[in-house]
Amino acid sequence: MNGVIVLDKPRDFTSFDVVAVMRRLCGEKKIGHTGTLDPMATGVLPLLLGKATRAASLLTDTDKEYAAGFALGYSTDTQDSTGKKQQESAKKVTREQIEAVLPYFRGNIFQLPPMYSAVQVNGQRLYNLARQGVEVEREKRPVTVYRLELTDFDKNTQSGGLLVRCSKGTYIRTLCADIGEKLGTFGVMTSLRRTSAAGFTLAQAITLDEARVLSVQGSLSKKLLPVESLFLHFPAVRVTGAQANRFRNGGGLSLDRTSISPRARENGAVFRVLSPNGVFLGLGNVDTGKAELCVLRLFCDSMDKTDGAKTK
Repeated sequence: MNGVIVLDKPRDFTSFDVVAVMRRLCGEKKIGHTGTLDPMATGVLPLLLGKATRAASLLTDTDKEYAAGFALGYSTDTQDSTGKKQQESAKKVTREQIEAVLPYFRGNIFQLPPMYSAVQVNGQRLYNLARQGVEVEREKRPVTVYRLELTDFDKNTQSGGLLVRCSKGTYIRTLCADIGEKLGTFGVMTSLRRTSAAGFTLAQAITLDEARVLSVQGSLSKKLLPVESLFLHFPAVRVTGAQANRFRNGGGLSLDRTSISPRARENGAVFRVLSPNGVFLGLGNVDTGKAELCVLRLFCDSMDKTDGAKTK
């Protein structure tokens, strides 16, 4: 099986747990995912199957969107409600006060990675050190919050919800904790649901239970999305049969012999390369020094037949 299956990850499963289950259901050993979700989180987890695993390193910079629950008035060692309670505050805040501090967390900001995270310091995962009761110095990291909205808030329970669209590496639980600190109290994340990732949404996702049923029916492949669906944000260029053959075998294509306009030939620009009949071959990037569209990543093999072109 080659392609993408978008899964709605259940709570209390790690991303690796999901991959292990899907390997059995799909009968496909080569399965990866596009971004880890914490066990308490649910939602969009795109899984890469077969040749689609070649895309993993190209998808690390994709933006994500979340619906997060939060509570104010206490902190935990994990910055979420699953952790050990550390501090409490009797201060009560209003919806208006929360709205007033949210602009501080929109745009380009810096976050201190939490100790319970997969970030490595001196070759060790922070969560392994945290479980040993060890806390080490960390450097703040730049992230971008494109959208941050308060979706609901209950003044009596001091709990509410946030809608967050952000860059890779953004910790939503740290965002909740930092918002609490800005308000002069404490904050933790109480729930997290990823609503979009790598260009996919919940509307395209299936649950693990649905995957199990489809596997038994022998129709799980019907939920398989093409590898090209990962890269629809890149413009497409259709090449000739001879060019398709050359590209499939790792050869660069002369820019002057493609349909890429001179204005689009920016160095490093990425294009989806399609055969004459529209078969997705892979990604190419512009090298202005060579005046070529070079192979960035192939998603077909040199022996794959497309459009009847001869292969080596």
